[in-house]
Amino acid sequence: MALNKGKHLVEEIDGVRCTVVEKGITPERAQFLKTLLELNGLEVKTAVEADPATMKLGVTDILFNPVIDVYERRLKSPSGKKVTPAYWLQESENESESEVNYWRKS
Repeated sequence: MALNKGKHLVEEIDGVRCTVVEKGITPERAQFLKTLLELNGLEVKTAVEADPATMKLGVTDILFNPVIDVYERRLKSPSGKKVTPAYWLQESENESESEVNYWRKS
């Protein structure tokens, strides 16, 4: 699921109802997301789509919504920092650079 689309999709993957996190992704992207989501305590399911070069990735927690969890900074990266949209989309490898808040804690 792209971060600019908030539609919550639930489909069966390997016989289990899952929230679809992303569809039509490369195996490398699927591995990145699987590692990140499992680190955050989610059970991940993957399936090869009709085009063998693409995959579908989902989590068994049907209430999980990646858009909400990324923007509310609920997810942690392997180094323990908050996952930002730039990190989720793999636009920035430098986690500290992308962990800029637009507000200040009082």
